[in-house]
Amino acid sequence: MTILIAGAGIGGLTTALALHARGIHPTLLEAAPEIQPLGVGINLLPHAVRVLADLGLQELLLEAGIATRELIYFNKFGQQIWQEPRGCYAGYPWPQISIHRGRLQMLLLDVVRERLGRDAVQVDRTLSAFRQGCSRVHATFQTGNGSTRVLEADLLIAADGIHSAARRILYPGETTPVFSGRILWRGTTTAAPYLSGASMIMAGHQEQKFVAYPITAPDSSGKVLINWIAELSSDVMPGRESWNQPGRIEDFLPSFESWRFDWLDVPETIRNANAIYMYPMVDRDPLPACSFGRVTLLGDAAHPMYPIGSNGASQAIIDAATLAEAVARHGEGPDALAAYEVKRLKATAQVVEANRNNGPERCMQIVEERAPYGFTNIHDVISAAELQRIADDYKRLAGFSLEQLTRE
Repeated sequence: MTILIAGAGIGGLTTALALHARGIHPTLLEAAPEIQPLGVGINLLPHAVRVLADLGLQELLLEAGIATRELIYFNKFGQQIWQEPRGCYAGYPWPQISIHRGRLQMLLLDVVRERLGRDAVQVDRTLSAFRQGCSRVHATFQTGNGSTRVLEADLLIAADGIHSAARRILYPGETTPVFSGRILWRGTTTAAPYLSGASMIMAGHQEQKFVAYPITAPDSSGKVLINWIAELSSDVMPGRESWNQPGRIEDFLPSFESWRFDWLDVPETIRNANAIYMYPMVDRDPLPACSFGRVTLLGDAAHPMYPIGSNGASQAIIDAATLAEAVARHGEGPDALAAYEVKRLKATAQVVEANRNNGPERCMQIVEERAPYGFTNIHDVISAAELQRIADDYKRLAGFSLEQLTRE
């Protein structure tokens, strides 16, 4: 069986490992001339960590990142709205892991090369076209010097991101990604731990928000690397969607100057950043289909979503496990990709739509609307039952409620 994976990001690399675990040896083709540890922090939810743990990677992940202890929502004044334990601290058999995206990608890359061989990942190979015959798919890849190479395979898995070439070929009428009206500035700052030392916090509301969580254990000086996101509404979408577009501190810091809480000094955290990146928050509308014969889409190529609920990378990892299982069960033909689509198309569309409505962060907007000047007692504003329902509903929809994972 020959399988080509276009894209060596988190989704593509995990797919390769999941297929290899089932005795299948795919080839990955990455557009970048060199794979580098780019980006900032991300979270891996328990259902995604379960996939990676089954591949023997949990210990490596915890060495590279940290197990998130809790998630806490605050209003714009730093008053606590909701707090819940996460991962193992909430009774899951697997942790929630906060980790630098680049470290995660390089970890996966190293394991792929170790298990599948160094030639399993080929760089400077951009998918540009494909055609399908009765029993094979022929994919064309271009290099930076303009040369092309046509490869033949049983299946082509396009894990080539939000600007997926395969998606563009399959849906030529689709235009640019859909802008949310919000801009994210992202960075990492080395600083003293706050709260429990492993707390993920979100403060504000849908028009202005600050997110922070540590992605390393304390160093010899007791400091950690804090990943943070500052979010503001905007009528104008600046630039193209790129996680590595430099951001200017003067464009957003003034809006957060007063956000000095007892437990975190937000403007100081921003000022001490190692680097700042700007990203217009975008997604794409859910697709009517993601598998076509011997070609399918995976991860952001299939369902790019707002980075709400810590779900983007996790959903790509779940895609990978589902696809590998389908191929192992149904073989190398279209039936496997059709089975993968049945399990993932509707499920991921629901997450895209939920994230457009703020997902579990909806509680912050409710409190902003009901108590814009703060509160004395949060339960005068929103009940504990309503807060619990918002949290539980999103976990079920995204596939990581404790009940779901312990039942499967």
